[in-house]
Amino acid sequence: MSLLQSVDFWVAVAFVLFIAIVWRAGAFGAIASAIDDRTARIRRELDEARKLRDEAEKVLAEYKRKRSEADLEAKAIVDAAKSEAQEIAAEAARRMEEFVARRTKLAETKIAQAEAQAVADVRTAAAETAVRAAERVLGETVKGKTAEDLISGAIKDVKGRLG
Repeated sequence: MSLLQSVDFWVAVAFVLFIAIVWRAGAFGAIASAIDDRTARIRRELDEARKLRDEAEKVLAEYKRKRSEADLEAKAIVDAAKSEAQEIAAEAARRMEEFVARRTKLAETKIAQAEAQAVADVRTAAAETAVRAAERVLGETVKGKTAEDLISGAIKDVKGRLG
């Protein structure tokens, strides 16, 4: 078989002619330009993606820092609240002790006053009973003007000593 009768030969010739026509028409320049444009667009997108990633990392670091600060602040607030609660409890206990001490002292004072009043009432009742008894005894034993003088003097004397 000869070379001019071979199908493969004519396919190769047609391919070479096609490539020559495409090259002459400037299609390779357009293809190269399109590839270069796409490469540039992809490069811009990659650069933008890097910038966005850097920005996102910065924002993440900032939020981590803020969260850490917020955790510390929350811990400080809780600690301060616990401390304040302990102080309030101690103050309340101290005030309760003072209140109980005041009430106890007031009660003791009232008891002492009641005792003093009771002693005074008993003395008065005893004096009155003694005077009545003395009046009765003297009234039965001594009569007349002398009896009245003695009774009056004794009553004054007893009242003076007991009162």
